[in-house]
Order: sequence, then structure tokens, then C-alpha cells
Amino acid sequence: MIVEDDKEIREGVEIYLKSQGYVVFQAADGIEGLKVIEKEEIHLAIVDVMMPRMDGIAMTVKLREKYDFPVIFLSAKSEEVDKIMGLNMGADDYVTKPFTPMELLARVNSQLRRYRRFLEKLGNTEKESNIHTIGGLEINEDTVEVTVDGEPVTVTPTEYKILLLLIKSPGRVFSAEEIYERVWNERAVSTDTIMVHVRNIREKIEINPKEPKYLKVVWGVGYKIEKQS
Repeated sequence: MIVEDDKEIREGVEIYLKSQGYVVFQAADGIEGLKVIEKEEIHLAIVDVMMPRMDGIAMTVKLREKYDFPVIFLSAKSEEVDKIMGLNMGADDYVTKPFTPMELLARVNSQLRRYRRFLEKLGNTEKESNIHTIGGLEINEDTVEVTVDGEPVTVTPTEYKILLLLIKSPGRVFSAEEIYERVWNERAVSTDTIMVHVRNIREKIEINPKEPKYLKVVWGVGYKIEKQS
């Protein structure tokens, strides 16, 4: 689904994505976008940040209450603070206008590949239980669930992938570049999003994010899930 108040951009993106075999729905603002989501089966949303009636950030906050499909933000703004705000509000990726069709398609394909694997794990209930536990933090690969001290924690597919990568090798330090390449399955061009996703994960799994118990930063090196004694 493409949610964009500029009709030319909206229709241009639709034409290009349809030429690649995708089924595309359009909406001119966040309110229309949420109505489409309720009626149709959406696997990815491309959402403009600045729109009338309901902007992209408000729309994403609302849809994250019920849906976990990837969201790619579009915005004419390129400042780092806007990227961080978008990712904090539940977006999985961020594309700055003007963009090329090939750039957007690459982001769409990457997010859908990861989401498809996420859904495959979610639907696979016949395999033997595969549970990773560090202290009170637990990830169940079969049910794709994250819990802390027995309480469920809602994470995005991207956050889940990062957590799973780290918890499978407790104590091992992963660089931001390695996390990006193993989660996104593509060469790391910019790793700024990793910092933002780590911050979001901490807010969800740590009692005090400023003094994390589980997800630690090794300054100048990378990130790790701390082994628990």
C-alpha cells in the first residue's frame, strides 16, 4: 500500500510496483490508509510522513497497535532527527525524497523478504520448541514471541531479528555492520538505523534502559546480549 498525498508520486510508485508484479492499494492520507488496512490484506506500507488530516507518524502508531507488517517512510526531510523519530514510531525503513524507483524497489524487496521469513516462522508450529533464554529474557522461535519475566513484549519484525541474532550468541559482540548485513541480508551502507532499533528494543525489554541488563553496548565495537550468571 502506498499512502501519499501527492497524487503524481502515489500513481508513479503504483505503476512501477505493479510492473514488478505487486498488487498495490492507494490512500491519500493516514485516515484513508487505515481504512484500506482494515479491508485488505497488506504486507507492506509505503507511508509519506507529511500528509493532511492524519500524517504518516500518527498512522503508523495506530496501525502498530494491531499489525506488524513492514512500514517504509517517505519524506522530503533528510535531517537525522526525522529519521530517528520515524523509526521510533514503528517504521522499519526510511527513504528520503527525491528517490529513484530502483532504490525504493530494493527497500521494498528487502523488507518483504524479511517479513516473509517472519511469517513462515510464525506459521510453523510443528517443529520442536526452540527457545532462547537469558535471565528473564526469552525468545521462542516457534511462536515468534518475546517475553521478559513472563510478560509478552511486542516487537517489530526488525527488532525480533536483531534480538534473535544477539541472543543466539550470548556474550558475543556484533558490530553494527554485521548486524545490518545479517538482518537485512545486504551490504551495510549506513548503520544509523541499528542504533535506533537498539534504543527501541531497550525501551521494551529493559527495566531501566539507561542501565541495561540485557542489551549492552561495547563502545567502539558493537552490541551484545549479556550473559547472565
